[in-house]
Amino acid sequence: MFYRFWDQDERRAFGGGDFYELQFCRLPAGTPVKRIVDRVEFWHDDSLYIPGDDTALFDREYGAIFTGGTYRNLQTGPWDEYGINYYDPALTERIIADILEKKPAEHETLLKWLYEARGYNGFYLLGV
Repeated sequence: MFYRFWDQDERRAFGGGDFYELQFCRLPAGTPVKRIVDRVEFWHDDSLYIPGDDTALFDREYGAIFTGGTYRNLQTGPWDEYGINYYDPALTERIIADILEKKPAEHETLLKWLYEARGYNGFYLLGV
């Protein structure tokens, strides 16, 4: 369900653009949330990707975990599969704890990536 690619050519060869993208937020701590959700660039090489075909599986296994993210309109709620979801460092820690407790499918791969996210200002879950 979770994939990392060496570069974008490898990603395109795997399946084009039908992916959800987990991406590190590289903006510095203290950046206003409005700027964080307005300044998103897609397709980073160090992102973790979820193929669109795995949406139902991701939602079943992780939908209840990926809540509380901030949308582009600055509202929060369940993950929006068609938009921007930003998770700050505190939410990153809560998500890690929930995954460690529930151990959903393929959680080891996701946890490894989330541990890397600790070095950033949270992360995004970007919809299609």
